[in-house]
Amino acid sequence: MSQNPEMPLPVNATPNLTTCSNCHSAMPSELRFCRNCGFRLGDGVAEYTETVRFGGQRGPLAPGSTSMPEPMPARKRRKMSGMAWVFLGLLIFFIGAAAFTAVISPIRHNRVISTQIPKDRSYAGVQDWDTVNEADNGLKGATFKAVSPPDGPADKAGLVGGDVITRFDGQTINGEDDMTRALVRTPVGKTVDVEYVRDGETHTTKMTTVSEDELQRLGEVFDDREDHGFFGFDRGSAQVVEIPGTKLHGVQLNRVLASRPADMAGVKNGDIIVKWGEIPIRTREELATRINRAIPYSTVTLTVMRGAEKLEIPVKLGRE
Repeated sequence: MSQNPEMPLPVNATPNLTTCSNCHSAMPSELRFCRNCGFRLGDGVAEYTETVRFGGQRGPLAPGSTSMPEPMPARKRRKMSGMAWVFLGLLIFFIGAAAFTAVISPIRHNRVISTQIPKDRSYAGVQDWDTVNEADNGLKGATFKAVSPPDGPADKAGLVGGDVITRFDGQTINGEDDMTRALVRTPVGKTVDVEYVRDGETHTTKMTTVSEDELQRLGEVFDDREDHGFFGFDRGSAQVVEIPGTKLHGVQLNRVLASRPADMAGVKNGDIIVKWGEIPIRTREELATRINRAIPYSTVTLTVMRGAEKLEIPVKLGRE
């Protein structure tokens, strides 16, 4: 009578074998786990001695067989090719270089900036630096709209809105960026030589720079003043124009307000203001600044162009 392979072997049939209670495969009694299904057999001392982990795995013991099956061939690990190692090495190198740059570059940048930029940069006391277009003006430089606040460095140096600065402290100025860098490099409180162009003529002056705190203090002193001058014109309609036949520019008043100081003094629509007292007027912002800083009820003599005629008109200012 043939033995059913699914039935367990009698215990005394093969003293060196045991039967897996899970898959009913015969296994050597010294094993703790079934080679066929991995089920725990008991507490034998031999464990996975011939499995893939230790170099090979034997197949299940055939029912009724007392001999050990041949070990199954162990799986070979895939080795990386030479090109793969080269690629991996390059990848690690570039990642390391990027990380090094990310850490070192800011440190180096901060060190360079800290040696070039003073902690407290210098200020000139002007409104809105701008670059002069060489194609339109025939020169390079940095200009501005007005001096502000009163008694600031530019004001004391005699500069006015519309002047074109071409050299500052021995440095050539080709535009707004050059001017900003020059002020950043200049120590606060240093007196520097300034070369500028006004109405096509080159002039020189000296300017003593100030700190941001001092500039702010001067502005607060002016703003805290109770009274400011009043002239009486529409600032939005005024425009900068060139005086025909000259290199002069002035501010043309296109709308003088009725019954206001300018109108009562005889200023007309279309008049071009070229001087406020002794101050050249070349921008709308400079004119507005001069009106604002004037003492109420004081009299200022305007120089205006009315067509081809040059007039001087005394104006008694009002109070704003």
